[in-house]
Amino acid sequence: MDILRILIAILLPPLGVFLQVGIGLHFWLNILLTLLGYFPGIIHAVYIIAKR
Repeated sequence: MDILRILIAILLPPLGVFLQVGIGLHFWLNILLTLLGYFPGIIHAVYIIAKR
């Protein structure tokens, strides 16, 4: 299941974080990072998925 979440995180980083942790601090932080730049959002999303 983590492989699917990582693939989703590459396409839509906030959705990958949402599927892992729900709506919370990490979700909103990922939206902010994705708006500032697509790659920081991907890196954060993959980190959150791999950490949990």
